[in-house]
This record gives sequence, C-alpha cells and structure tokens, in this order.
Amino acid sequence: MTLIDHAARAATEPSRPLNLLMPSDEGYDDARVVWNGMIDRKPDCIVLCRDVADVVAGVAIGAERSLPVSIRCGGHNVAGYAVCDAGVMLDLSAMREVRVDPVGRRAWAEGGARWADVDRATAPFGLATPGGLISETGIGGLTLSGGIGWLRGRHGLCVDNLMAVEIVTADGRLVRASETENPDLLWALRGGGGNFGVVTEFEFALHAIEPELMFCAPAYPEERAAEVLPLWRQFMEDAPDAVSGLAEFSTLPDDPSLRVEARGRRVIALATVFDGPADEGERVLAPLRGYGECLADFSGRMPYVAIQSLYDTLFPKGRDRCYWKSLYLRSFDDAVMHTVLSEVAARPSEMTFVSVWRFAGAMTRVAPEATAFGNRGMPWMLSIDGIWSNRSDDERNIGWVRRFWSTMQKHGTGRVYLNFPGLGEDAGNLVAAAFGKNLTRLQDVKRRYDPTNLFRMNQNIIPAE
Repeated sequence: MTLIDHAARAATEPSRPLNLLMPSDEGYDDARVVWNGMIDRKPDCIVLCRDVADVVAGVAIGAERSLPVSIRCGGHNVAGYAVCDAGVMLDLSAMREVRVDPVGRRAWAEGGARWADVDRATAPFGLATPGGLISETGIGGLTLSGGIGWLRGRHGLCVDNLMAVEIVTADGRLVRASETENPDLLWALRGGGGNFGVVTEFEFALHAIEPELMFCAPAYPEERAAEVLPLWRQFMEDAPDAVSGLAEFSTLPDDPSLRVEARGRRVIALATVFDGPADEGERVLAPLRGYGECLADFSGRMPYVAIQSLYDTLFPKGRDRCYWKSLYLRSFDDAVMHTVLSEVAARPSEMTFVSVWRFAGAMTRVAPEATAFGNRGMPWMLSIDGIWSNRSDDERNIGWVRRFWSTMQKHGTGRVYLNFPGLGEDAGNLVAAAFGKNLTRLQDVKRRYDPTNLFRMNQNIIPAE
C-alpha cells in the first residue's frame, strides 16, 4: 500500500476521518509554508490535527511506512524543522486551547498554541509564565529546547516552568510525563527538543505579574556602540533579578514616525524589561536611557501581553530569508566586545539583527543535571540573526554569519542554543555541544521512547544502541 493509499484510507475511515492535505490538494502549498522563507520542503502528506486522536493517526502513518514525522506548532524554528521532505507533517495549529487554574497557578495549553494564546488566557488573572520574545511563536518548539524570554531573571526558562506534558510517543501511546509519572521523559523534554514524541498538552507553572511593566529600549547610533556597550555591560552585571535584557544591533526602518535623521540608521538598542512594579522599573532602568542622545526611544509602560508582541511585525511569516546561529560567551570583556563590533560593522544586510543577551538570576541557578538543557553557567549569549530578502544574496549572508560565528568560538563556552541552529547543518556536533554531559542520558531516553528515530526532524539525538 502506498502512502497515498494509506492516507486516503485514514481520511475515509468512518470512526475517525482525518483532515489530510496531499500535494495535489488546494491549500497544500499554503500549509507547508513556515516562518523562514528559505525553507521549501514538500511532505508526502500533511495531517491537519484537531485533537489527540488525529495526532495518533498521523504518527501511525509515519511509523508504518518508516517515514520521517515533522511537527508544526508555530513553524518559527529557523531551520524549518516543522516541515519535512517526503514524510508526514503533523500540523497542530488548530490545537490552541488554553485552560487556567488561577488558584493553583497552572495553565494547560494544547500543543499548537502560540505564546499569544497563553498570555491572553493568563493575563486577566494577573499571571504569566515565561515565554519568548515573539507572540506568534509556537509554545512547543521554544519550550522544548529551553525557551529564553523577558521573565528569565525572576522565573527562569520555559523549561523551568514546564510541570508536565501529555505526549504521543513513536508507538502511538498517549503518555503523561511529570515529576511522578515517567519522570525520565519529563527530564528529557526540558531541553531535549522534539526528539521524543508529539506533545499534545503542556502544563506550565504561573507567576504573579504586574498590570504594567516597564519596557526600556533606547536606540543609540551604532557608531557610539564602543562607548555605550561598556556602560550597558556594567549596568547588567549589577542589575537585580527583575531585570532581563539584551543589546541589539539593528537598523531603524525608513518610517515617517521616526525623526528624519533617525530613519535607516544603524543602531545599538538596549531592550530591557523590569519584571516588577512599573514605577520601580522606570527608576531602575533610567540609566539605560542616559548614555547621551538617542536616535529613538521605544521605552514605555505597558502590559506584558503588549511587550510580548512588540517584535511580531519585524518577523512576518514566510517573507524573509533567515540564517541564525548562536553561542554562549564566557565573558563580554573589552576584547570580545571589540570583536563583535568589528564583525557587526561588516554585515551585508540592513535587515540583520545581532544581539548580546545577559543571563543572570533564576535561570542560572538551576543545576546542570536538573534539566536536559544542561549547564547554566554562561553569563552571555551571542545571537547572529542573518535576515535578507533575495535568494541571490544567500551565499553572501550565510557566509558572513558562519564566519562571524567561527571567529567567536575562541570566546565561547563550547555550547550553543539549539533554537538558533542555522539550517541544522553539522547537527551531530551541535547536539554534542548543546547537551554536553547530558547527551548520554538523553540517548538512553530516546532509545526507550523512539528507538527507530521516527522523530528526527529536529536537532537529532541518536538513540543509544
């Protein structure tokens, strides 16, 4: 029986009809589009999952035919793991329900939910869980590989707030993983990515959050970065846990809302959130706005939900071509800073972002073996986010990111953040670098739950022999 025959049979099964898209169907091409415009993969079929039963049926199609199974939540991973060639794509985007227990401070979100769904559901109760920086990102991909966001200083990474999951494993079972049920699987999912199955429900811990937070984002001329960055570095090293931020090299748009002299200018923006009362945050973050004249200042008091969507318009689905790589830095001393400045100045695209993230507070206090994410001893992360428009510029932009990343290796800890993996090339070395001593344990868990490596559209962990 061919895959098409199998899919047709599943779609017409009276007890459980599947919503399937085949390559000849209307809507197929739209459904396979993901956020990175470079990705152009063509699955043999797309299962439009409405519930757990659909996920189970989709996994069965892949398992019976020994085909790769890709899992689409928000489709934001820069390597495009949400869509596969010649395999089965499970589209969870219709599974977005979020339930909240405000007394127990828990939220349960279906596997296809976006962070906007979670934030909108929890905000009316004055609660939140750490998410990312873009509200349309799917909760699945971000959480399972760590999840770094604005609340990390007080409440850690996404994985630190993941209390339990329901997951469909390679053998088609729906399994619950928590601290008391299959704890080995929960440990692996706290940083090990989509290697172990299809998570159909996430349970998150929630935390009290102020009605408004202070978001600080002065944008200084890039030519003053050598003056501004040491001041920012000292501020961040002395900052309380409530402060989480990054220094971001970018280019201001040619926007009529900006001053004429600011339009199209390269800048260093100090994007920072204070997770506490807005009055206190405005006072604490004030020094970041006092390093001389800004070209623009995007600072203001606003609800957390609004902060979460500030970057959305900069990264529209399917428009841009993207190649992002990251590494953790041992330090951000003057030598590292000047290397970054030199490399950033040579970027070939004005659409590109380069960010230096400060890591401190709660996210750094988790023991290396407590989660699959591993060691938290890195004080800084460098993210090199190549973004451009035209296919003809692929080689120039990808080459620049790779050279920059290679140059920075001597300043790195040897580890990388797997949510920014380029196009997933050199996956074996990236996985080894990301997990370090935790890799052997992860391979053992992989062998127990996915011995045939059905779920390999990810930064793949090879099952132990």
